[in-house]
Amino acid sequence: MPTNHKKSGSDFLLEDFKHQDPWRMFRIMAEFVEGFEALADCLPAVSIFGSARVTPDHPDYQKAEVIARQLAREGFAIITGGGPGVMEAANKGAFEAGGRSVGLNIELPMEQSSNPFSNVKVSFRYFFVRKVMFVKYASGFIILPGGFGTLDELFEAITLIQTGKIRPFPVVLVGRDYWTGLVTWIRDVMMQDQKISAKDLAILRVVDTADEAIEVVNEFYSSATRS
Repeated sequence: MPTNHKKSGSDFLLEDFKHQDPWRMFRIMAEFVEGFEALADCLPAVSIFGSARVTPDHPDYQKAEVIARQLAREGFAIITGGGPGVMEAANKGAFEAGGRSVGLNIELPMEQSSNPFSNVKVSFRYFFVRKVMFVKYASGFIILPGGFGTLDELFEAITLIQTGKIRPFPVVLVGRDYWTGLVTWIRDVMMQDQKISAKDLAILRVVDTADEAIEVVNEFYSSATRS
Protein backbone atom coordinates (compact mmCIF):
# COMPACT_ATOMS: atom_id res chain seq x y z
CA MET A 1 0.00 0.00 0.00
CA PRO A 2 1.23 3.50 -0.74
CA THR A 3 2.36 5.48 2.25
CA ASN A 4 1.84 9.18 2.80
CA HIS A 5 5.11 11.00 2.38
CA LYS A 6 5.43 14.37 4.02
CA LYS A 7 7.80 16.61 2.09
CA SER A 8 10.96 17.59 3.93
CA GLY A 9 12.81 20.91 3.61
CA SER A 10 15.23 19.32 1.15
CA ASP A 11 12.32 18.19 -1.02
CA PHE A 12 11.05 21.75 -1.22
CA LEU A 13 14.55 23.02 -2.07
CA LEU A 14 14.83 20.46 -4.86
CA GLU A 15 11.44 21.49 -6.22
CA ASP A 16 12.51 25.13 -6.10
CA PHE A 17 15.69 24.33 -8.01
CA LYS A 18 13.87 22.28 -10.66
CA HIS A 19 11.29 24.98 -11.35
CA GLN A 20 13.25 28.19 -10.82
CA ASP A 21 17.01 27.82 -11.26
CA PRO A 22 17.03 26.60 -14.87
CA TRP A 23 14.87 29.58 -15.86
CA ARG A 24 17.11 31.89 -13.82
CA MET A 25 19.93 30.98 -16.18
CA PHE A 26 18.08 32.66 -19.03
CA ARG A 27 17.89 35.91 -17.07
CA ILE A 28 21.62 35.69 -16.32
CA MET A 29 22.36 35.13 -20.01
CA ALA A 30 20.11 38.05 -20.93
CA GLU A 31 22.01 40.34 -18.55
CA PHE A 32 25.33 39.34 -20.12
CA VAL A 33 23.99 39.96 -23.62
CA GLU A 34 22.51 43.34 -22.68
CA GLY A 35 25.75 44.41 -21.02
CA PHE A 36 27.94 43.29 -23.92
CA GLU A 37 25.75 45.10 -26.44
CA ALA A 38 25.61 48.32 -24.39
CA LEU A 39 29.36 48.52 -23.75
CA ALA A 40 30.71 47.26 -27.06
CA ASP A 41 31.37 50.80 -28.28
CA CYS A 42 32.69 52.08 -24.94
CA LEU A 43 36.39 51.46 -25.49
CA PRO A 44 38.83 52.38 -24.16
CA ALA A 45 37.28 52.85 -20.73
CA VAL A 46 38.29 53.49 -17.13
CA SER A 47 36.19 52.15 -14.26
CA ILE A 48 35.94 54.50 -11.27
CA PHE A 49 34.86 53.30 -7.81
CA GLY A 50 34.27 54.84 -4.41
CA SER A 51 31.73 55.50 -1.71
CA ALA A 52 28.07 56.02 -2.55
CA ARG A 53 27.74 58.07 0.64
CA VAL A 54 29.75 61.18 -0.20
CA THR A 55 28.05 64.44 -1.18
CA PRO A 56 29.03 67.01 -3.83
CA ASP A 57 30.90 69.14 -1.28
CA HIS A 58 33.17 66.22 -0.31
CA PRO A 59 36.77 66.21 -1.65
CA ASP A 60 36.40 62.64 -2.94
CA TYR A 61 33.36 63.63 -5.00
CA GLN A 62 35.26 66.57 -6.45
CA LYS A 63 38.34 64.48 -7.25
CA ALA A 64 36.25 61.85 -9.02
CA GLU A 65 34.54 64.51 -11.09
CA VAL A 66 37.85 66.08 -12.15
CA ILE A 67 39.44 62.70 -12.97
CA ALA A 68 36.48 61.57 -15.07
CA ARG A 69 36.18 64.88 -16.89
CA GLN A 70 39.84 64.87 -17.93
CA LEU A 71 39.91 61.21 -18.93
CA ALA A 72 36.73 61.69 -20.98
CA ARG A 73 38.39 64.59 -22.79
CA GLU A 74 41.28 62.25 -23.59
CA GLY A 75 38.92 59.75 -25.17
CA PHE A 76 38.23 57.32 -22.35
CA ALA A 77 34.71 56.19 -21.56
CA ILE A 78 33.97 56.30 -17.83
CA ILE A 79 32.29 53.31 -16.18
CA THR A 80 30.76 53.46 -12.70
CA GLY A 81 28.22 51.59 -10.65
CA GLY A 82 25.65 54.17 -11.72
CA GLY A 83 24.63 55.23 -8.22
CA PRO A 84 25.20 58.30 -6.01
CA GLY A 85 28.36 59.64 -4.38
CA VAL A 86 31.64 59.01 -6.18
CA MET A 87 29.77 57.16 -8.93
CA GLU A 88 27.59 60.18 -9.61
CA ALA A 89 30.63 62.47 -9.58
CA ALA A 90 32.49 60.38 -12.15
CA ASN A 91 29.46 60.08 -14.40
CA LYS A 92 28.90 63.82 -14.10
CA GLY A 93 32.47 64.64 -15.08
CA ALA A 94 32.33 62.39 -18.13
CA PHE A 95 28.87 63.56 -19.15
CA GLU A 96 29.76 67.25 -18.93
CA ALA A 97 32.93 66.63 -20.95
CA GLY A 98 30.83 65.14 -23.73
CA GLY A 99 32.21 61.64 -23.21
CA ARG A 100 30.60 58.26 -22.78
CA SER A 101 29.29 58.08 -19.23
CA VAL A 102 28.37 54.50 -18.35
CA GLY A 103 26.27 53.63 -15.29
CA LEU A 104 26.00 49.94 -14.37
CA ASN A 105 23.31 50.07 -11.74
CA ILE A 106 22.51 47.18 -9.38
CA GLU A 107 19.02 46.35 -8.14
CA LEU A 108 19.12 46.40 -4.33
CA PRO A 109 16.32 46.37 -1.74
CA MET A 110 17.27 49.68 -0.07
CA GLU A 111 19.62 51.29 -2.59
CA GLN A 112 20.57 52.46 -5.09
CA SER A 113 18.84 54.88 -7.41
CA SER A 114 20.50 55.59 -10.72
CA ASN A 115 22.21 58.97 -11.00
CA PRO A 116 21.11 61.30 -13.84
CA PHE A 117 24.53 61.66 -15.51
CA SER A 118 24.81 58.35 -17.36
CA ASN A 119 24.27 58.42 -21.10
CA VAL A 120 24.78 54.64 -21.28
CA LYS A 121 22.72 52.81 -18.64
CA VAL A 122 22.42 49.12 -17.85
CA SER A 123 20.65 47.69 -14.80
CA PHE A 124 21.65 44.37 -13.24
CA ARG A 125 20.09 41.98 -10.77
CA TYR A 126 23.24 39.88 -10.38
CA PHE A 127 26.43 41.31 -8.90
CA PHE A 128 28.68 38.83 -10.68
CA VAL A 129 27.38 39.78 -14.13
CA ARG A 130 27.89 43.47 -13.34
CA LYS A 131 31.43 42.79 -12.12
CA VAL A 132 32.31 41.17 -15.45
CA MET A 133 31.32 44.40 -17.21
CA PHE A 134 33.49 46.54 -14.93
CA VAL A 135 36.55 44.44 -15.76
CA LYS A 136 35.97 43.31 -19.35
CA TYR A 137 35.82 46.83 -20.78
CA ALA A 138 38.31 48.52 -18.43
CA SER A 139 41.67 49.91 -19.41
CA GLY A 140 42.20 50.96 -15.80
CA PHE A 141 40.62 51.07 -12.34
CA ILE A 142 40.64 54.28 -10.31
CA ILE A 143 39.50 53.67 -6.77
CA LEU A 144 38.63 56.39 -4.29
CA PRO A 145 37.81 55.78 -0.62
CA GLY A 146 34.82 53.51 -0.20
CA GLY A 147 33.33 50.59 1.71
CA PHE A 148 32.99 46.85 1.21
CA GLY A 149 31.72 47.16 -2.36
CA THR A 150 34.73 49.27 -3.31
CA LEU A 151 37.10 46.77 -1.70
CA ASP A 152 35.34 43.94 -3.51
CA GLU A 153 36.00 45.57 -6.88
CA LEU A 154 39.60 46.36 -5.91
CA PHE A 155 40.52 42.82 -4.91
CA GLU A 156 38.63 41.31 -7.85
CA ALA A 157 40.80 43.33 -10.24
CA ILE A 158 44.15 42.67 -8.60
CA THR A 159 43.38 38.94 -8.27
CA LEU A 160 42.56 38.68 -11.98
CA ILE A 161 45.74 40.58 -12.90
CA GLN A 162 47.87 38.58 -10.46
CA THR A 163 46.64 35.26 -11.86
CA GLY A 164 46.96 36.34 -15.49
CA LYS A 165 43.26 35.98 -16.19
CA ILE A 166 43.12 39.49 -17.64
CA ARG A 167 45.70 41.75 -19.24
CA PRO A 168 47.46 44.07 -16.77
CA PHE A 169 46.07 47.59 -16.41
CA PRO A 170 46.68 50.37 -13.88
CA VAL A 171 44.93 50.02 -10.52
CA VAL A 172 45.14 53.41 -8.83
CA LEU A 173 44.16 54.07 -5.20
CA VAL A 174 43.39 57.76 -4.68
CA GLY A 175 43.90 59.09 -1.14
CA ARG A 176 47.09 58.22 0.75
CA ASP A 177 45.57 58.80 4.19
CA TYR A 178 42.79 56.33 3.42
CA TRP A 179 44.71 53.59 1.60
CA THR A 180 48.20 53.62 3.13
CA GLY A 181 47.19 51.50 6.13
CA LEU A 182 45.80 48.77 3.87
CA VAL A 183 48.80 48.80 1.53
CA THR A 184 51.20 48.77 4.49
CA TRP A 185 49.43 45.72 5.93
CA ILE A 186 49.58 43.96 2.57
CA ARG A 187 53.33 44.68 2.36
CA ASP A 188 54.31 44.05 5.99
CA VAL A 189 52.04 41.09 6.71
CA MET A 190 50.94 39.37 3.50
CA MET A 191 54.17 39.84 1.59
CA GLN A 192 56.46 39.19 4.56
CA ASP A 193 54.57 35.97 5.19
CA GLN A 194 55.11 35.08 1.50
CA LYS A 195 51.41 35.04 0.69
CA ILE A 196 52.07 37.44 -2.21
CA SER A 197 55.16 38.66 -4.02
CA ALA A 198 56.62 42.13 -4.53
CA LYS A 199 55.42 41.88 -8.13
CA ASP A 200 51.85 41.41 -6.87
CA LEU A 201 52.10 44.43 -4.60
CA ALA A 202 53.38 46.51 -7.53
CA ILE A 203 49.99 46.13 -9.23
CA LEU A 204 48.74 48.87 -6.88
CA ARG A 205 49.62 52.55 -7.20
CA VAL A 206 48.71 54.96 -4.40
CA VAL A 207 48.32 58.67 -5.19
CA ASP A 208 46.76 61.72 -3.60
CA THR A 209 45.53 64.02 -6.32
CA ALA A 210 43.34 63.84 -9.40
CA ASP A 211 46.28 64.87 -11.59
CA GLU A 212 48.44 62.04 -10.23
CA ALA A 213 45.72 59.46 -10.91
CA ILE A 214 45.33 60.67 -14.50
CA GLU A 215 49.11 60.66 -14.97
CA VAL A 216 49.38 57.01 -13.88
CA VAL A 217 46.83 55.97 -16.53
CA ASN A 218 48.46 58.06 -19.24
CA GLU A 219 51.98 56.87 -18.37
CA PHE A 220 50.88 53.24 -18.51
CA TYR A 221 49.41 53.57 -21.98
CA SER A 222 52.21 55.78 -23.27
CA SER A 223 54.77 53.16 -22.30
CA ALA A 224 52.59 50.36 -23.69
CA THR A 225 52.42 52.20 -27.03
CA ARG A 226 56.19 52.71 -27.11
CA SER A 227 56.84 49.03 -26.39
